[in-house]
Amino acid sequence: MNKLKIVFMGTTDFAVGCLDALMNSSHQIKAVITAPDREAGRGKKITHSEVKKYAINNNLKLLQPIKLKDENFVNELKSINADIFVVVAFRMLPELVWRIPLKGTINLHASLLPQLRGAAPIHWAIINGLKETGVTTFFINKKIDFGDIIQQSKVKIGDIENTGELYEKLKKDGSKLLISTLKIINNDNFQSTRQTNSGKLLLAPKLNKINTRINWNDSGKDIFNFVRGLSPYPSAWSKEKRSGKILKLHSVKFEKSKTNKINHAGTIQIDKNTIKIITKDGYLDVLELQIEGKKRMSNLEFINGYKNFNSKHLL
Repeated sequence: MNKLKIVFMGTTDFAVGCLDALMNSSHQIKAVITAPDREAGRGKKITHSEVKKYAINNNLKLLQPIKLKDENFVNELKSINADIFVVVAFRMLPELVWRIPLKGTINLHASLLPQLRGAAPIHWAIINGLKETGVTTFFINKKIDFGDIIQQSKVKIGDIENTGELYEKLKKDGSKLLISTLKIINNDNFQSTRQTNSGKLLLAPKLNKINTRINWNDSGKDIFNFVRGLSPYPSAWSKEKRSGKILKLHSVKFEKSKTNKINHAGTIQIDKNTIKIITKDGYLDVLELQIEGKKRMSNLEFINGYKNFNSKHLL
């Protein structure tokens, strides 16, 4: 079997897992494409993507185009004469780029497409209370996450698993699936499948300040899934009614109980050892949380420092 000549495109730590798998395969990485360096933090320190760090440490040819349609960049890609482009956690590619390689451009997506198309499929799998998700390889086309499917691998989601834990499982499975996909493409031993839009399809939009806010009108189980789906990052949040301070919930348990008619959903109850937040069908037992301007802390650390939060109401 001939080695495939590959151009890899990616940015995040998730992509690094796949790049490392390629480095340890029989294929040849001809170049790595990643995001331009950016300023971060109050000090405006220049930071590199995780993929760039890996590429430098492994002496890989590295390109960081600002514009993917730049003529010089496109011409350089063509001159590399790669067999295939591999994309993991990168930006949307223009057609004049993804059409370059003879064997096409493939993408690895962290869901079982067509479910959870979008920027945050791991988070939304848990937020939606799914018991199963997975990874998919597919050929890129004009529409984001709509290309023909090559292979998929399913992964079970634990009842109390958070996004950070599921991320690590999918990162590992994704690397394996990518190598498997390249093998069958190299052997011309595959048949891709067109995606359909039949049935109820869940989406995975980019996370923002609006869609990460807790809705206390939801059921306790839905709020529990929401919190673990946004843990460890960016975190589910709410706002204390009187002070206006932001409170982030990092880890909670849900206990179903009879409706509490005295205290409204979102009311905090603190005693010597526990922090409970009332829901419309039970309560959340808070294990880890963070108040605006302070570090993440355990429930006991919070109780010792913020006893006056008892009976506060969250919006």
